[in-house]
Amino acid sequence: MNLSESLYTALDSILANKMRSVLTMLGVIIGVASVIALMAIGNGFSEDITGQISSIGSNLLTISTDMEASGGYPALSMADVAALSDPLNAPDITEVSATVQSNQTVVFGGEEKNTAVAGITENTLSMSSLDEFQLGDGLTQNDIDLQSRVAVLGAGIASDLYGSEYPIGTQIKINGVSYEVVGVLEESGGGLAGDTDDTVYIPITTAQSRLSTSRTRDGQKAVTFITAQAAGAEQVEAAIEQVTETLREQHNIAYGEDDDFGIFDQSSLLDTINTVTASLTAFLGAIAAIALVVGGIGIMNIMLVSVTERTREIGIRKAIGALRRDILLQFLLESMMLSLLGGFLGIILGWAISMAAGAAFDLTMVIAPETVLLSVSFAAGVGLIFGIYPAWRASNLRPIEALRYE
Repeated sequence: MNLSESLYTALDSILANKMRSVLTMLGVIIGVASVIALMAIGNGFSEDITGQISSIGSNLLTISTDMEASGGYPALSMADVAALSDPLNAPDITEVSATVQSNQTVVFGGEEKNTAVAGITENTLSMSSLDEFQLGDGLTQNDIDLQSRVAVLGAGIASDLYGSEYPIGTQIKINGVSYEVVGVLEESGGGLAGDTDDTVYIPITTAQSRLSTSRTRDGQKAVTFITAQAAGAEQVEAAIEQVTETLREQHNIAYGEDDDFGIFDQSSLLDTINTVTASLTAFLGAIAAIALVVGGIGIMNIMLVSVTERTREIGIRKAIGALRRDILLQFLLESMMLSLLGGFLGIILGWAISMAAGAAFDLTMVIAPETVLLSVSFAAGVGLIFGIYPAWRASNLRPIEALRYE
């Protein structure tokens, strides 16, 4: 019997028991769909996080106080910003900004919300890629020099306080003091340092004089963190060394003593997140693959039942000249065909689940072609492996015993 006849016979056998065939394929369908959906969701979240970091800039360094090493005192000040802005100290740093952050009660009319208030320098928003405004404008250097009581609102806090009202030129109260709203940012979808949409931005000098009284050990007004931008991704390591040397000198840290600050760079975070998400996605895919194995066991079970049901048929075929390899091939083809059909149906189901999850989480699902190919190949392999024993058992039936079987 040639291959085409074997395929036709296998397909005919599958179609003869449609319900049983569908139930047999169910494990494979669920397994393939799970692998594709979970891998797509994992890749989607990875792409989203990577996009957030990349949009901020992989060459940004965030410098904050190490409270344990500093003895509980804030360590950073505007003097450090000035030192890092000097190209003689840090030639691979192109721009530096500072932030003073705290949680405050913000009030407008009858609306009140406890949220983050960030005192910032004139370039903070642009360095963080938050320089798109839906209304008004940002803070100016003049606002900072004059300690002006002006504020820029994130899209979320603006919506919460104002609803459909026009906010520009109105007064909000922060910690009981009035501030004029001069701008509203475009929605950014949050950020790694917190929800930027729910943050109120004011001049850093105003924050230092009205909202934060923290001072460094030597009496300077403290800043919560400093952001430094390296000239490029290739200069990040050099920039970190320059920041370290400059700040150690600024803080009079002796040789052998620990830094009273920590440096966090986005490129290292990006590498770490990519590694973690890749491992997590692979782990989820491996768990989903267990369903394929369970599906394979189901196929083997049904094929064994099929061998028993068709014992007389096998005896007749052997009696009229069918060889062991013909019987083996037919049952193997049936098993693999069940797995492949289940695999293709699983692809469709997995794609549908991925699209639904993407819509629910507002993510772009990433279905990699290699994931689909791997899933289908694995499904075919399951059909082959779990079909071998039933096929071998069928091929080893003796014609006379098979013909006598009732």
